[in-house]
Amino acid sequence: MNWPTPERMPGVPNVSIGSIKRLDGLTFHAIDPRPVDVWLPAGYPANAPYDVLYMHDGQMLFDAAETWNHQEWMVDEIAGALQQAGDVQPFIVVGIHNRSADRHAEYQPQRAFARLSDADKAAQLAQRRTLLDPLYRGDVRSDRYLQWLVEELKPVIDRDFRVSPLMSDTAIMGSSMGGLISWYALERYPTVFGAAACLSTHWPGGFPDGDNTLDDALLAEFEAGLPEPGTHRFWFDHGTETLDQHYPELQQRADQILKAKGYTDADWQTRVYPGADHSEQAWASRLADPLRFLFAKPQS
Repeated sequence: MNWPTPERMPGVPNVSIGSIKRLDGLTFHAIDPRPVDVWLPAGYPANAPYDVLYMHDGQMLFDAAETWNHQEWMVDEIAGALQQAGDVQPFIVVGIHNRSADRHAEYQPQRAFARLSDADKAAQLAQRRTLLDPLYRGDVRSDRYLQWLVEELKPVIDRDFRVSPLMSDTAIMGSSMGGLISWYALERYPTVFGAAACLSTHWPGGFPDGDNTLDDALLAEFEAGLPEPGTHRFWFDHGTETLDQHYPELQQRADQILKAKGYTDADWQTRVYPGADHSEQAWASRLADPLRFLFAKPQS
């Protein structure tokens, strides 16, 4: 797969609030190239320094006219409205596009995958959506994806935009497999990310009705890498329909890990949205909730 090529490069999204800057000249030593779009709120840079939210699946965030399913997270509308109302700290959003064939390999927490036996690893890597559509293309390589994000992308954001580089002002967010890579990013780089929002986290790791050795490995890795309470913050949520119907029991196991570690409402929230399915429209409908959690204004 050679995407993205110049003739197939996704268009720069149109936004209703604020503006988009597509980054040029990025280096990609650790992973294959892909677009990165930076959303700047209306009035930028008047409220500098801004917090930063890194988001996965960047092509799905801003403009339904550019997405494969004609849905979007409505990030510009929702984040823009929250900031204009003064409900949250000022922040920008860095949307990192996925490469669809590489998504599972880049978003699967690598240290969790390494916990599997060789036979279980082979079984996972052999999974296919269809005969011609493997779930993975190559080995799991999320550590390389995060290394690129932290070592190559973040320095560009810190240099070229009016932002705070501090861990306490830097968050990461994603849904489904993007939920997995978001908590994993915080645990792998706890001095870089202060908070993670994980929507509809795909705790099964693969097909929900398949071999469940991977979900045990994911939860074991989550527990092993969890920072001490009071230093970082986590948001988890899920709906109850379509793919999300498979998440409650596994999310409850993650919640028990957080509770046993000593996390409280101040640094951890798990929400259930009855009737919500596994889609960008569902994530857009509740996006304001994790954004308020991530970028809450300090209490006076």
